[in-house]
Amino acid sequence: MDAIIEKLKSIEHGFKHIIEAGDYILKDTSIGHLEFATKLLDDNAYQIRMLATYILGQLSVESAKALEILETRVATDDNWRVQEMLAKAFDYYCESNGYERSLPKIRNWINDENPNITRAVIEGLRIWTSRPYFKENPEVAIQLIARSRSADSEYLRKSIGNSLRDISKKHKDLVDNEVSGWNSADKKIVFIKKLIYK
Repeated sequence: MDAIIEKLKSIEHGFKHIIEAGDYILKDTSIGHLEFATKLLDDNAYQIRMLATYILGQLSVESAKALEILETRVATDDNWRVQEMLAKAFDYYCESNGYERSLPKIRNWINDENPNITRAVIEGLRIWTSRPYFKENPEVAIQLIARSRSADSEYLRKSIGNSLRDISKKHKDLVDNEVSGWNSADKKIVFIKKLIYK
């Protein structure tokens, strides 16, 4: 296990090697995976915290504790790569649980005060309207994403703009209708609109 950890620390970019290592670890039934992943979150190397996030995401469907750790500890990590893995972990949770069945948790996370949690939903579910349920209900996706349009976090607002631009390629009228009611005097709103219509 130590060799896997050290190898991951030497690779700076990408997700594939993290996922492969995580899947390998999850096959080892001699390990207490939740405890193991939680300990990895204390590592100074972002690659190892990414690994922990991936493992917790895989466990989250069956373990409320794993999902709670993603929401509380992982969401406070200041490394953007770890936050990208959090987005992937949340999407895995929703996909495995069913997107419609996951709506209460999606709404809970998307309304969180921590912009990393909100972004994990918005970024993780891209392209929203290619996902089951949201494919048939694009207006629900648009409304959920648009809720955070006045957020202080530019990082989050960038994700909002990019996600709505994705959706507008097939549902331009719905996106236009949503955006038409926004306050165009707000610089935060202007920032998002530029991303949607660039």
